[in-house]
Amino acid sequence: MLAELFVMARLPAALLLGPIVAGIVVGSNGGRIHAPRLPVFASQTIVGCLVAQAIKGDIVLTLLEDWPLFLSVVMAIIVMSTAIGLVLTRLKVVPGTTAVWGMAPGGASVMMLMADAFGDDARLVAFMQYMRVVLVAAMASVVARLWVGAPDIATPDVPWFPGLIWQDFVGTLLIAALGGVALGLRIPGGGLLVPMVVGAVLEGMGLVKLTLPQWLLAISYAFLGWSIGLGFTREILVHASRALPKVLLANLVLIAACGALAFALVRMADIDPLTAYLATSPGGMDSVAIIGAASNVDLSFVMALQTLRLVIVLIVGPPLARFIAQRLT
Repeated sequence: MLAELFVMARLPAALLLGPIVAGIVVGSNGGRIHAPRLPVFASQTIVGCLVAQAIKGDIVLTLLEDWPLFLSVVMAIIVMSTAIGLVLTRLKVVPGTTAVWGMAPGGASVMMLMADAFGDDARLVAFMQYMRVVLVAAMASVVARLWVGAPDIATPDVPWFPGLIWQDFVGTLLIAALGGVALGLRIPGGGLLVPMVVGAVLEGMGLVKLTLPQWLLAISYAFLGWSIGLGFTREILVHASRALPKVLLANLVLIAACGALAFALVRMADIDPLTAYLATSPGGMDSVAIIGAASNVDLSFVMALQTLRLVIVLIVGPPLARFIAQRLT
């Protein structure tokens, strides 16, 4: 019900936010329900396939053509977000290296999974990431209206039970099942990373078309949302509420810094403002894709930069978090 209300309100990642809020309500009121481990892990593998869908052939070509520009912009965003996360860590706004994951400009759901895999608090990461996702989506609407005069951004209607090409759907499920290898080998974040890499390669070779119907994504988001939300206790909520002003300010500073990079792209690379804003925005890649698909932008450019940033964050994030943790201990 909450997810449907969020969908009607056109909030990004509504199908994940609804279960998170529902889990928080239950967990913060003494509920003792726990999301089952295997369905949660299976949901992570579906998210891996979802990320793989965004890695298209034209994105690779776009990356190769403009790689110096892409790489410099991505590294600038990562440096800024890491610096802000380090400041939050130094100020002890949140414990450990949670702030590094919370400020990381990758997919919100991906960062929660990676933080949990490395022993940080996924609940506070969710708090920080999804605050920024909502802020970015809201500001994208303002940018679309005031900066480029585009119409309101609306979430496109997606059929819940579309007709399926069953061999593609079964192939997608088999790729997701490969995440079980990561479970056996205890690869950090492997439940997401293995299907992401395998799915992107196989789809790029034309061997399979990743098929993720809305009902499957809704189930996956529900389990992930419940697993996060049910972990919230009164103590966590009290801590998050105390950290809210500083976390809000940190997110606004990061969004403003990314906006400055977008302005530089407009001036230096002759990219239209909304495309530049979405490409550099530090919100979730899924919500950015939805906004971009509903707007008159160069979606290939947007997803190319977003995908490159996600991949670099996944590669750089774990050793960076370890390095910062060692420096702080």
